[in-house]
Amino acid sequence: MAHWSTSRFVRLAILLLPTLLVLASVGVTTSIAVSVQETSIREATGERVRDVAMSLAQLDQVRTVLARTGDDVGDATRELQPLADVVEQAAGVDYLVVTDDRGIRITHPTPALRGGHVSTSIDDVLAGNEFLGTERGTIGSTLRAKVPVRGASGEVIGSLSVGILESRIAADFEEALRQLLPWAVGALLLGTLASSALAAFLERRFRRLDALARESESMQRTAAALREQTHEFHTRLHVIHGLVSHGDTAEALAYIAVAAPIDDNSDAAATRHPLLRATLDALRAELGGLGAVLETTIDVDSDVDDDVTLVLANLCRNAGEAGATHVRCALVEVDGLLHGEVADNGPGIAANAADRVFARGVTSKLDPAGLGRGIGLDLVRRVIADRDGTLELGRSDLGGARFRFEIGART
Repeated sequence: MAHWSTSRFVRLAILLLPTLLVLASVGVTTSIAVSVQETSIREATGERVRDVAMSLAQLDQVRTVLARTGDDVGDATRELQPLADVVEQAAGVDYLVVTDDRGIRITHPTPALRGGHVSTSIDDVLAGNEFLGTERGTIGSTLRAKVPVRGASGEVIGSLSVGILESRIAADFEEALRQLLPWAVGALLLGTLASSALAAFLERRFRRLDALARESESMQRTAAALREQTHEFHTRLHVIHGLVSHGDTAEALAYIAVAAPIDDNSDAAATRHPLLRATLDALRAELGGLGAVLETTIDVDSDVDDDVTLVLANLCRNAGEAGATHVRCALVEVDGLLHGEVADNGPGIAANAADRVFARGVTSKLDPAGLGRGIGLDLVRRVIADRDGTLELGRSDLGGARFRFEIGART
């Protein structure tokens, strides 16, 4: 039981492993792609604002205006603000601020803030350093670049700050994510379908292997049982041989009767036909072992050949193996024709199976190895057909199946 539970757990793990691998692979790949996409968007945005800031800081118009700007920045604002507005729209940035060397705004998207001091520190920039990062200013949190504006001799004469709102960067990232998501979902679905197909294939293989294992185990048990029976049979044959060889016929018959009980209540008419009598005696013993009683009615004058006994034996044996407890066998000769009937009180044959019950391989019984035989009724049909006889299947008054056949008697 423990081995079976472990085997079942291992099988379940193997079946689920492809799906888990697909989920993990798609999840990790998607996470990496999202992270790379976000980093790429931020890096591209940072490069854009820095390029815009550096380009304007080196523009002669900006440097000239800042070089002559005094305490009054109004003229500088009127000259540079139109340029700032055009660049903001063309470059797609949210703000562009030019300051003098005191940190006073010359340009700004909000008119009321022009001429005021910047809200964030630009000391490092005025000291000649560049800055790239996220800060919160007058219009919100932005990713901004700040660069110094240098005069003709290289001295810092002001600063230039360009920024893009973090909310816009987040919106760009969400848009990229929406474009990436269908591919991730598609990969997940495709991978899941492929893994499901693989799991189904493996499950079919497992089931087939299980069936083969059960069949092999059943065959091994059957072979072991047959070896034991063969050994016992050989022992009994040796006993019978010893009794007969020493002339102890009565003791031999008594020993056989114990080993294979014979019902001596044979039909009186059958005594005139040794082959038929022996067949019926064997059938009584065989059906008795199956828990069934054989009732016979024999009225035949012609010789009964082995074809007839074969048909009767197969039909009676089929009834007993099907679960009947009462089997009725009749054989009557009328005008050179043998009319036979085998009826039982078993489960009968379903109406939807009546048309194919005589086909080879069709059976409701299993042999010791767990495999169907389906040979007996096919053999009956072929034997009767070879003799130009007829065979029909019906419902017995005993409650089970009834087989009737008619063939010519051999003279």
